[in-house]
Amino acid sequence: MGQVTILGAGTWGSALANVLAENGHQVTLWTRSQEQATELEELRTNEHYLNDFHLHANVTATSDLSLAVQNAQIIGFVVPTKAIRQVALGVVEVLTTSSIATPPLIFHATKGIEQQTHLRVSEMLEDEFQSVPYQGIVALSGPSHAEEVATHHLTAITSASKDEASAQVIQSLFMNQYLRVYTSTDIIGVELGGALKNIIGLCAGVSDGLNYGINTKAALVTRGLAEITRLGVALGADPLTFSGLSGVGDLIVTTGSSLSRNWRCGYAIGQGVEPKQAIAETGQIVEGVTTTNAAYELAKCHEVEMPITEAMYQVLNHHSDLRTIIANLMGRSMKSERVLPTNK
Repeated sequence: MGQVTILGAGTWGSALANVLAENGHQVTLWTRSQEQATELEELRTNEHYLNDFHLHANVTATSDLSLAVQNAQIIGFVVPTKAIRQVALGVVEVLTTSSIATPPLIFHATKGIEQQTHLRVSEMLEDEFQSVPYQGIVALSGPSHAEEVATHHLTAITSASKDEASAQVIQSLFMNQYLRVYTSTDIIGVELGGALKNIIGLCAGVSDGLNYGINTKAALVTRGLAEITRLGVALGADPLTFSGLSGVGDLIVTTGSSLSRNWRCGYAIGQGVEPKQAIAETGQIVEGVTTTNAAYELAKCHEVEMPITEAMYQVLNHHSDLRTIIANLMGRSMKSERVLPTNK
């Protein structure tokens, strides 16, 4: 395998770069911050994002996007959703002005939905890469805290693409004794599961912050999965995808651990911290906040019932009283436990 470039040196980007290096690949890790690039290259640490982290010797860090991309055969986007287009534009410019022998394979490991357009990350990348050749676009997603992958905790994730061969390339790239990778051609379901579970992660944090018990958490996870599945199917996903790693699996990770920044943000809100302050105190991007807004709008557009998402939307945007919202959720009209409506 040739040169692999990871764009984004946060927790997940750094952990994935090390996985690749440990698998024997030469990796370039790009960050927009020259200060961070210097720390990574000279000290081999990433103190802001990962404690007790040591960057593998096979990883070269740089803040020069042209240097990072021009010889890469595989390019991975591991930046926040709101930065995808800006970074992609820079990559396209490099590819356009450089002599590239082989079009790169593109993958991303970002869990979000774009505001206003409501596009998934792979759709954003397809949009930006129209003018240059590339081999395919893959989404790498699943239940995976970067901190645990960095310390070799056993983990399973999914490599998803409309092109199965592209998904298999990324599968073989990352697969090792502590990271098991499955493939899927349902990139819609895998991306939506990875993005929408962050909303339920926020809600689980709120529940824990309010000192509710495991009964409440079980209700949130299962009914949250139901509304994720409803929206996913409305957008073209296979409902069975949400029973796998990118559905149930990702929900378990996000709702059950303080390593989840979405859970931490929700927990602070549950403890009485104002949403904006809770987001700021988390110290990193909380994808669930913007995803809540996008999912709320998508649900309205497609006439999909998502009461938990709507409740979180009210908390984040209208500062609604938490216990009143919870009382309203519990007081909704009686329902059957169907996940999908029978009339669609």
